[in-house]
Parts: sequence; structure tokens; C-alpha cells
Amino acid sequence: MTEKNVSENFITQIIDTDLESGKHQDIVTRFPPEPNGFLHVGHVKSICLNFGLAEDYQGVCNLRFDDTNPAKESVEYAQSIQRDVEWLGFKRDKEVRYSSDYFDQLYTYAQELIEKGLAFIDEQTAEEIRENRGDFTHPGVNSPHRGRPRSESMDLFRRMKAGEFEDGKMVLRAKIDMQSGNLNMRDPIIYRIKRQHHIRTGDKWCIYPMYDFTHCISDALEGITHSVCTLEFADHKPLYDWVLDNISIGCHPHQIEFNRLNQTFTIISKRKLIELVEEGVVDGWDDPRMPTVSGMRRRGYTPQSIREYAKKSTVTKKPSIIPMSTLEDCVRQELNTIAPRVMGILRPLKVVIENYPEGESEMIVAKNHPMDESFGNREIPFARELYIEADDYKENANRKFFRFTEGREVRLRYAYYLTCQRAIKNDAGEVIELRCTYDPETKGGSSPDGRKVKGTIHWVSAQHADDVELRLYDRLYNEKSPKGMDNLNDNSLEILESAKIEPNIINNSEGIRYQFERMGYFYRDKIHETNKPIFNRIVTLRDSWAKLEQ
Repeated sequence: MTEKNVSENFITQIIDTDLESGKHQDIVTRFPPEPNGFLHVGHVKSICLNFGLAEDYQGVCNLRFDDTNPAKESVEYAQSIQRDVEWLGFKRDKEVRYSSDYFDQLYTYAQELIEKGLAFIDEQTAEEIRENRGDFTHPGVNSPHRGRPRSESMDLFRRMKAGEFEDGKMVLRAKIDMQSGNLNMRDPIIYRIKRQHHIRTGDKWCIYPMYDFTHCISDALEGITHSVCTLEFADHKPLYDWVLDNISIGCHPHQIEFNRLNQTFTIISKRKLIELVEEGVVDGWDDPRMPTVSGMRRRGYTPQSIREYAKKSTVTKKPSIIPMSTLEDCVRQELNTIAPRVMGILRPLKVVIENYPEGESEMIVAKNHPMDESFGNREIPFARELYIEADDYKENANRKFFRFTEGREVRLRYAYYLTCQRAIKNDAGEVIELRCTYDPETKGGSSPDGRKVKGTIHWVSAQHADDVELRLYDRLYNEKSPKGMDNLNDNSLEILESAKIEPNIINNSEGIRYQFERMGYFYRDKIHETNKPIFNRIVTLRDSWAKLEQ
């Protein structure tokens, strides 16, 4: 049995009932982003839910751009969204759709509401409309233009379309109920004048429909059966239904709201994400610290791990927030299975093996994956001079420190036992080199006399290692529930320009995620390289933020 994309939830129960009752024979969903920014982790749940439901029920999911606000939209954003959806592994059965595909029909339906006396042209200012709308404790006040004759509203609406009036001069409003307890039903604006070049229709239109008017009609025109959206649209549902009930259209989709994906240590407001980009806090929408799909892809996250994360976000009617560690755990679990192991040194400390023959080297056999023999083995050069992690030496260390200190024997991964004889320091008192001896009888990491060594460390040959730049990413915010710039983590990026990795990795790094043993998982950031290869740390081997998530 094929595993479902979407775990059973109240939405799947609704769909099952609709299919069993014969209300629908086929399922059609949609993912309708506005092309005004890059997709972020909050969108992932909606993408996986809408496309996943369509796949699970052998239906169709439309990718439709809500392009009704041309001032904030761009082709770049639209292209990035398509790329992200495809990268996540979802395929469209049809071409990408746009709300602008329906501008002519939307205009016709708006005229129908005017003809029925259900819409009117209002010439109040935006401030007057906002003030007269009331609030949750005060009812709204009817516009002085609410009783305008239908013919007059129709004439003005057509003249709006013809470009006779300046921006903001008037709007088309639905005539519903200014006393309604739902503010969305207090004669909402459905068309406004906006002279703005559109990414698809150019300068054909100078009036644009509002989202609430556009969205429901677009759903109906596409034959959407289940319009799945997040909880903030629950208060918009009465307007969704009102529009469709009052125009001549043959389809009425069922809007269903679910809890959006909120994540700790993360802000997903597009306005604040744009601020991060424009203020130079990050180096773009695809910065690996950004919660965008593009950022996660560049960092090295896999689409499978992101989809698994979305699946773990329970679909309910109750708002929730998910620990970022859940996402990172999904990434770790995936990488632990697929990532070959190699050795890389983040902060090199030189080691000279004094009793190893000068000018000689040998090949050490190492496993590419200790838990999966199908990955095979590789050979690593070993020589007199090595690099180890600087943290693997401590002066005058106690017995609980199992790595290098004077007189202590340590195992080199896959190689030999080494004993640290002394440390060499510079004039500032900093350790710059270790002098060691090795036991040639311990090749492979074990001793013929059976003596045990507790510490095992990784290494690379100084002569054969490749120079790389490593970028260590951490959480962009240091607060569990961040508000903005005041909560930025000053240590969210550390660049290590002197790192070393074993040879034959750089030329075999295309699309491969590696585990640098003991150091974490890394992915090459080739597109952003200048002087030397760059590897981004995808995630550490263990979660260092667990206590803060509680």
C-alpha cells in the first residue's frame, strides 16, 4: 500500500464523506500564493496539504497566483514559487494559473452585483470608509452613497474601468450589512482604482479586484471542490459564500480552514522577511538562515525531510507552534541515512608524527557509511603531518578529557594510535602544533596487545587536504517567540576560511550532502563561491537548543 502524503485528519474525513455521498466524484484543490515574496516554511504545510490531498485522492491541485496587487508583485517571485513547488516534489497536471486570467469574468460578475442592487460605488475617502466601518464594539455606519441608483453605480464603475478617475477617487463596495458582527461583511470593498503596471496584463487595467472577491470566484471557475486555507480566513468564509451565492456561477467550493504552521525561533511575516533582505541582515531571500524554501534548499535541506516535517504538523482547527528542533530532527534523520561520511577539519591544529618516516605516505581504508555497506569504502592518504581539530587538544587535561593532552594516547579514526608528546606555542602562548609519536602496530585502530584507548578523533593529511571555506549557520533569532530585529542572534553565521577536508571530495560534491564526522552535515554552496569551495553546515549532529524549546 502506498504511503499517504497526508495523515488522516478532519479534512480527509470531510473529503471521504463527500466522495461516499456522491457530492463529488473527483477532488480538485489549489495552492494560491501571492507572487509578492519567496515561499517560506509557513507555506510548506499548505503546499504539502493541498498537493498531497490531490495526490492521495488521484485528483488535481492547481497552482494559481493571486496576482491582484501589482504594486508588490514580480515575475521573479512567481518564478521562485514555481521552482520551490517543483523542488518539493509536487507536479502539476496543468499549466500555472493566475487570478488575472479571470479579470474579464470578475469584472462581469461585479457588474451583476451592481445590477442586482448588491454593490454600489462609494466616493468616501479611505479614511472615512475605515472610520465608518466601526469596530468589534461599535456597528458600522452606512455610506452616504449606499442608496445610489444602480444605473449610476454602473455608469461610474464602467468609467472607473475606462480610466476617467484618479486613484482613490472611488471604490466599488458590496452591499451586505453594516451592522454585522463580522467586520468582513460590512460592505467590503471589492474593486479599487490602482494605476500600476501588472506583471501579466501590463497596463490593460487600472482597476483591480480585491482578494476576497477574486479568490472565491477563481476557485469556482476552476471547479475547486475543497478550498483549503489557514485559520485566519475563517472570518472571511461568510463573504466567500455570499459572493458565490449572489452571482450566476455553477460551482460553490467548500472552504475549509486549518491551523497554519508556526515555528519557534522564526518569523514568517513577508513584511519582516523583506526587511531582513533590504536591511542587509541576510544576503538575500535564499540566505541559509532564512525560513524560505529557497534558503532551506541552499543550506542543504532535502525536500523529503521538509515534507516529512510538514506531515508532522498536525492538521486541526486549533492554532499551534512547532519547535524548530522538529524540523532539524527530520533533516538529521534523512541525512543520517543518505549522507556519506568524510573527514573535515573546521579549526585546524597541525600534528607532526615524529617517528613516522619523512617524505612517505600510505593509504588508509575508511567506510563511507558505518551503517550501510552499500556505500562501500574509500582510501584516505596518511602522512607524517596531519591536521586535527584544535578543540581535540587541551593542556593539562583531566582524566575525563579523552582526546589529546601531553602523554595521552588517542586513536585516529581508521588509522593509528598516537601519543601526544608536547605542544609547541607561539610568542603569544597559543598552541600552534603538536608533536606526537605513533604505534605502527595499531593500523586500522586496534592494538595487537589489546590495550584500550577511549578517545577517537578525526584528521586529514596536511599534504593532501583541500582548502575550503565552511559556513556554520545557527538560528537567526535568539528568542523562542521573536518579534523582529531586536531579537536577532549575533552568532547566526560563522565563516571559517581555513578549514580542511580530505581529498577527492570537492570534485565529487555535486548534489551530495556529506557528514563531516563529529562535526555535522555539510552541503556545497557552489553557486556562491568566489575564491575557494564553500560548504554550508546543514545541521549539527545533535540539537544544542533543546532546553530552550521546552
